[in-house]
This record gives sequence, structure tokens and C-alpha cells, in this order.
Amino acid sequence: MKVFDTDVLIDALHSKESAGAPLAAAIEGGRAATTVLSAFELLAGAKSRAHRDRVERLLAALAILPLEEVAARRAATVRRQLEGDGTPIGMGDCLIAGICLSASLPLVTRNRAHFGRVRGLAIEPL
Repeated sequence: MKVFDTDVLIDALHSKESAGAPLAAAIEGGRAATTVLSAFELLAGAKSRAHRDRVERLLAALAILPLEEVAARRAATVRRQLEGDGTPIGMGDCLIAGICLSASLPLVTRNRAHFGRVRGLAIEPL
């Protein structure tokens, strides 16, 4: 199973082959997931009915990982560590990282600048 970050899902929705092909292969193999935070970000950004429909179809094809207590605790640790290092990332990214860490799953993202600082987080290239 691979967790796809919001940026990769947006690229796939905009038919960018670099994101679409790996995502399609993971979906076909039953190995594609995202987080509840990415689902929120996609749904909140879908302004038109047609765009919302595309987002809903994509989300229906993915396992959506919830934010549970263990993930919240891992995310809090990530946030404290990065703030202590003087290299904080946004709360949403901390929560996404916490979900991936708690599930021991890799994150597929283009945002290596943020997620690359998270200790123990496996990042998969596109």
C-alpha cells in the first residue's frame, strides 16, 4: 500500500502523466490510499460540480486513512521535533506524516522539501 499526497492527486486530476500512471497502477493493484486530510483538501478545493464529481470518483478508488489517536500522537512528535530543529512544516503535513508513520506506509509526494525532514517517513518517488 502507498499513500498518495494531495499534490500528486491534484496532478492526477489534471491528467499529468507523471502522477496519473503511478496512481493508476497502484489503484489497479489495490495498493492506493490517501489520508483523510488529503481528501478534505481535495474536496475543499473542488469549486465546480464537475470538479467535485471527479474528486469523488478518485476518492472512491482509494482507501482513505483516518486520523486516529496513534497517528495524532506521531504527528505531535513530528511537529515538536521539526520545531525543535528550527525547520517546522504545516500542521496538515505533520498530520499526514503522522498517519503514514503510524500505518508504516510510504508517502508518494512531490513535496520532499517538507516531508524529507520527517524522521522515519518513507517517501516514494513518482
